[in-house]
Amino acid sequence: MLQFSHHAYSKLAMMLLLAMCFFTDTLAQSDILNRYVQEGLSNSQTLKQQQFSLQKAVYALEEAKAMFKPNVSFNTTISAAQGGRKIEIPVGDLVNPVYTTLNALTNSTKFPQISNTSEQLVPKDFYDLRFKTTMPILNAEIRYNQAIKKEQISVQQTEIQVYKRELVRDIKIAYFNYLKATEAVKVYENALKILQESERVNESLIKNGSANPTVLVRTRNEISKIDAEISNAKGNQLNASAYFNFLLNKDFNAKIEIDNLDTSVLNLNLEEGHREELDKIQAGININKQLVGLSQSYKKLKVGASLDLGSQGRFNQIANSDKNFFNPNAFVLLGVSFDLPVYSFGRNQLKVKQAEMDLAALDTQAQQVKNQLALQAETAQNSLNSAKKVFESKASQISTAERYYRDMLRRYKEGNLNFIELLDAQTQITTAQLQQSISLFDVWQKWVEVERAKASYELK
Repeated sequence: MLQFSHHAYSKLAMMLLLAMCFFTDTLAQSDILNRYVQEGLSNSQTLKQQQFSLQKAVYALEEAKAMFKPNVSFNTTISAAQGGRKIEIPVGDLVNPVYTTLNALTNSTKFPQISNTSEQLVPKDFYDLRFKTTMPILNAEIRYNQAIKKEQISVQQTEIQVYKRELVRDIKIAYFNYLKATEAVKVYENALKILQESERVNESLIKNGSANPTVLVRTRNEISKIDAEISNAKGNQLNASAYFNFLLNKDFNAKIEIDNLDTSVLNLNLEEGHREELDKIQAGININKQLVGLSQSYKKLKVGASLDLGSQGRFNQIANSDKNFFNPNAFVLLGVSFDLPVYSFGRNQLKVKQAEMDLAALDTQAQQVKNQLALQAETAQNSLNSAKKVFESKASQISTAERYYRDMLRRYKEGNLNFIELLDAQTQITTAQLQQSISLFDVWQKWVEVERAKASYELK
């Protein structure tokens, strides 16, 4: 039984050391992990939302382009009124003297007297029906608006790429956290095997009268502690599994495949990729340039055209058999408008100044972002180098701890060592295994941070 535990630890230590023989091209390289990454990118609900936002930006650009096209609307006004101001028309006063003279000359009554009349000023029983067509001919604001909408598409595209890189990093780190938790379970289970072997040895020594029965109590107490550690480690494993599956938009309890990671990649220098954050800043600068132009466009002439086809008149006229909407009430109205501001007490110039300040601030921010990204890559690389050194320092501790435990166990069996010292040797093995496992996956996670900081992962 003891021989089996020793080989189990030796095998685990060898696997960890081989795993750290720093890698040939994996991670985009590891089929299982890369498949998980692609699955996460395909299933991400947030990415789907981002795609909807991108499509919305495309529609906004099409809308801006349509602003230069004619706009046709149908408009009808029907009015009925009573009362209000009236205009007096002295028809009788003007015509009656003439009619009187004509009657006297003709010795007849053919020309009757008529009364004065009045006309209501507000429209009564009136309709206005028209098709109105308007179209801008020259308008700088619309042109700048189109350019802004186009740049907003670029911003949304870079937002999607940035989120993809963040998601790739999160998936990989979550995967390594799961592997770390799984490895911790294995380490504690191996520690349990050693303690169970110690329990068997102690039972044998007690039967032979070579050991105090209290050592068996202490052994079983240590076994209970390890059982508790195993339960805690399995809880961490379940949580890590649930979060990883959450990122993949899968059932939290879905099984996760364990990847045999090729670690040769850890010693290779990752190539610098293009950071989409810089594209986003540049798109923001371009938008602000267009906003400056938009604020300056107040000085430019605006020209528009309009065409009205319609009919106006009274409803009671349409009742006549020889009249309708088109005869004689139809009309055509063509208009051309010119708009050129003359003076606004400096308001437009102040808007231009504000837009110029926004642009200047964004130019300064662009350089700051470049420096921040460079710092991020530098610190990520330094952290990776430190993590590698920590792992290397742990590499020799496992074999040393095993050799120390074998020596302590032999002396304990011979009666030359107390049980506390043997427990200490057992604890050293568990601690060395656990630290070795943690440091290995710490290296992987730091490697992922470097990959993200350098934008090395190739997005499809």
